[in-house]
Amino acid sequence: MVGGKLFVAVAIVVVLQLLLHSPEFVQCQVIGDEFAGQINDTAFLPFITQRVYSSLTNLTSTILDSDVGEQSSFCVKNREVEWDKAFNYSSNLDFLTSCIQKTNGDVTQRLCTSAELKFYFEGFFLGNSYERPNRNCNLTSTVSGCEPGWACATLSTDDVNMRDSRNIPARTLNCQPCCEGFFCPKGLTCMIPCPLGSHCPSATLDRASGICRPYSYQLPAGRPNHTCGGANIWADLRTSRELFCSSGSYCPSSTQQLPCSSGHYCSTGSTSEKPCFKLTSCDSHSSTQNIHAYGAMLIAAIFTILIIIYNCSDQIITTRERRHAKSREAASRRAKEKVKAHERWKMAREAAKKHAAQISRTFSRKKAAPQDEELSILSESRADMRENPVTSNVSHSSSPALEDSRLELRSQTYARDGIEEDLYSYDTSMENKDTHDKKKMPKEKEIHTHSQIFNYAYGQIEKEKAMQQNQNLTFSGVISMAVNTEVRKRPKIEISFRDLTLTLKGKGKHLLRCVTGKIMPGRITAVMGPSGAGKTTFLSALAGKAHGCRITGSILVNGKPDSIHSYKKIIGFVPQDDIVHGNLTVEENLWFSAKCRLSANMLKQDRVLVVERVIESLGLQAVRSSLVGTVEKRGISGGQRKRVNVGVEMVMEPSLLILDEPTSGLDSSSSQLLLRALRRETLEGVNVSMVVHQPSYSLFQMFDDLILLAKGGLTVYHGSVRKVEEYFSGLGITVPDRVNPPDYFIDVLEGMVKPSTSSGVNFEQLPVRWMIHKGYPVPPDMRRNAGGLDIFPEGRLSGNELNDTESTAEDHSFAAEIWQDVKSDVELRRDIIRHNFLPTKDLSNRKTPGILMQYRYFIGRVAKQRLRESKLQLVDYLILLLAGACLGSIIKSSEETFGAPGYTYSIIAVSLLCKVSALRTFSLDKLQYWRERASGISSLAHFLAKDTIDHFNTVIKPAVYLSMFYFFSYPRSSFAENYTVLLCLVYCVTGIGYMLAIFLAPGPSQLFAVLIPVVLTLVSTQTQNSEFLEHISNVCYPKWALEAFVIANANRYSGVWLITRCGSLLRFGYNVHDWGLCIFVLILIGVLSRISAFFGMLIVHKR
Repeated sequence: MVGGKLFVAVAIVVVLQLLLHSPEFVQCQVIGDEFAGQINDTAFLPFITQRVYSSLTNLTSTILDSDVGEQSSFCVKNREVEWDKAFNYSSNLDFLTSCIQKTNGDVTQRLCTSAELKFYFEGFFLGNSYERPNRNCNLTSTVSGCEPGWACATLSTDDVNMRDSRNIPARTLNCQPCCEGFFCPKGLTCMIPCPLGSHCPSATLDRASGICRPYSYQLPAGRPNHTCGGANIWADLRTSRELFCSSGSYCPSSTQQLPCSSGHYCSTGSTSEKPCFKLTSCDSHSSTQNIHAYGAMLIAAIFTILIIIYNCSDQIITTRERRHAKSREAASRRAKEKVKAHERWKMAREAAKKHAAQISRTFSRKKAAPQDEELSILSESRADMRENPVTSNVSHSSSPALEDSRLELRSQTYARDGIEEDLYSYDTSMENKDTHDKKKMPKEKEIHTHSQIFNYAYGQIEKEKAMQQNQNLTFSGVISMAVNTEVRKRPKIEISFRDLTLTLKGKGKHLLRCVTGKIMPGRITAVMGPSGAGKTTFLSALAGKAHGCRITGSILVNGKPDSIHSYKKIIGFVPQDDIVHGNLTVEENLWFSAKCRLSANMLKQDRVLVVERVIESLGLQAVRSSLVGTVEKRGISGGQRKRVNVGVEMVMEPSLLILDEPTSGLDSSSSQLLLRALRRETLEGVNVSMVVHQPSYSLFQMFDDLILLAKGGLTVYHGSVRKVEEYFSGLGITVPDRVNPPDYFIDVLEGMVKPSTSSGVNFEQLPVRWMIHKGYPVPPDMRRNAGGLDIFPEGRLSGNELNDTESTAEDHSFAAEIWQDVKSDVELRRDIIRHNFLPTKDLSNRKTPGILMQYRYFIGRVAKQRLRESKLQLVDYLILLLAGACLGSIIKSSEETFGAPGYTYSIIAVSLLCKVSALRTFSLDKLQYWRERASGISSLAHFLAKDTIDHFNTVIKPAVYLSMFYFFSYPRSSFAENYTVLLCLVYCVTGIGYMLAIFLAPGPSQLFAVLIPVVLTLVSTQTQNSEFLEHISNVCYPKWALEAFVIANANRYSGVWLITRCGSLLRFGYNVHDWGLCIFVLILIGVLSRISAFFGMLIVHKR
């Protein structure tokens, strides 16, 4: 309580000393003598009043240069304006005229000097509420003017210096009650003018209580002739409300208080009544206006706009997709009809030939020769068609750079009567053009409409189907398609590895050992083995994804020791889990991958062809427009989701495609459909490697090569699938009849099936047998485990000289094991950071879209996702509405603290709700992001696009909350000021939410999102008794948000509120000039948190 009085005292000294530093005020003591005898002249009295008032105006000229002006700068934004609002009495000088008449013109001799004001307010600094002795009021000399509400005059002959702050003048003559419009403090014998917005009438005695009303002081004991005086104190609202014009009334002058009329409202300290807005209810004596209707109108407008945006956007997207679907279906139908027409034409031609042969027998022998000649020509034509039914006319681009980036337009032509018929061409205005013209089409005549693009794409797809059906995917057919010049070859990637060994850092455990071999382009390599054999680890090592491991041996790319990351733009990696976006359709998932990862120079029709070919080959036509689905919302089936997972990598046309168990969860037909699609990829030179778990025999025969691994990451077999049974037969391991060979081999490696005793081989010796068979060096520990195998060629020692970890392992203490785990985790993080931040040379020769284009693609994708989450967004808005209505109704705007409690709870509520909703931005699709980042898609574009779309919520949510809170509590600050602060607050906490979502798991991030607003707000508001907490609060965003709210509201209080404002701001430690700084700090925290969140995206990786 004492501390509060000290703060209030500082504010009072700041305000009142402004009055004492005016030279005009120093001169006002002579006015009474100058106009003596003319006080009661009604004609001359207004002139005297103006003369007296002139000495009370234009005071700021010297105040601005004084120390007092500097001391008051923290609570006075514009000293001239604020002083004018508090002491500009020019509109009504009746109180001054009355005081001149009451004091008989010596009013200037009754005003307090600087010394008296300083003496009085020092009591507030010392915390004394009792009367302190001074020159005029002490134990030996007490006059009536020492009582509250009374004042005395100085001698007319005394030369009183109003600026003298040391000497209190003798003021004991003609003591009388304080004039109306002035207040006279207890213990002093002088008057101070009341500010505007106050009500300072003369007091009347309440005989029942002995208190002088409307004030709270009592008459002095033992002085029966003493009467009540005037006002006695001007302080902040928390200390005394006596001088404030009451709510529901307004005071045009400090001596007049009028009730507020109907249709107007008057808050505490009002100098005039304010008209109520339309659609509001304001009865007489209203202190505030009921503006709930405007809040309802605002929220109705917001939701109407949101409904329009969501519905129109969804309608536009749906309409566009429907139009595309119609064009696509029409193109597919036309292409199929052309194929059927061609088949019908072939059948009609055959029938005509047979009919012509029958008719020829009835003609004379003279006409037989020409007829036989014609038939022979038809027979030759038929033979040619059987030998080579599909002929192509390859169009070459004039630009060599485009040859590797687009699929050329090719047409199927069949000869009939010397006329060329294009069966798979698209319909364009160029049908009249010479088909032999191979020059590049003019830019304005290239394919650009959706109908033309789909005609082209499906024409190509039907042509490829015809080729496959004619060849029927036989061995000779595959060879024929492989050497076909129409099939565009991709850049080849051959991966060779020798003595490849992976060891966990810090633990020394081997995941792979001495793996040697290579995977070649144009072939499908299957990696098989029992659980724990290191199949996924092996492919991850080849793809450069084996983090936290020490890799020894060599991995060569096309025979060169280049980093595999240099080819990441043309490498596809399909994870075991189906990591796709569930709130996107099948087609949208594939198209996004194609846009971001295909060559930027590829034409649109070629991209359409790529995507449509993948959809067609994977059998996803029926579900292309269906949402993939999530755990909460059912979508496509599991098998279809698995194929979409593979298609995401196929649409980027990789040269190396690595798949981790792509057939798991698929039935036999779906697996064969997938293998056929991969087989077509190999025709373009793609190197396909995949982990397979228990394939069927028919599926097993579709592979080209097999890598069979035993437990511990040791190679058992690496070679052609057709020779694997022959190799194991040579070891005495024969597959029984009606047993699937891959299943039998895995059972042998698991130890579940023991080879025949005649073979003399157990499953532990199979890796050594393979090394001996291939002539690879055998590590010493494996030689000891070889058992009966005692034939080792000399010099076959492992290049790594690996030791047996089991025989040499030492027992470690618990602390040592913890240290090894920590060390391993640190090394894993270091590898991830090094991989993400160190640049690698790009050897893929593919220029993918830049950051700006990828940002555009991300914007489209995230916008669609947000539109499909509209119900979730609606729930967020409804919760904000409920919070605003509750806080606005329960916590009314506190005028003595300028609404600080309500704003404090608002900061907590808005921060909590916005942080929790911001967690969904990055926590729900972490796996998808990690996959996209590993494939070379820009992390910056990903982050900026999501943040950009979230700005929509950043703009809407403050308006939604304020539509309830502001119009229920109705603070004096404007809606625009509150919205600006809340907008910056939401921007700030959203960035913090990003950090929590990226750095923490979902559970801890939600917990911290709830705790952080509460803890930081408590720290920011409890700094009075701790300097340490005061420094800590400077980095807490609630401190700056609350300061901005309070400052914006405090600036709306003037006049009699000046002392309350200065006292409250001093107690809070705020400065009215720091509103812009608060906004800047909130934005800065939001920006820095986003930067930290972005770097966290690059550092944090899946465990």
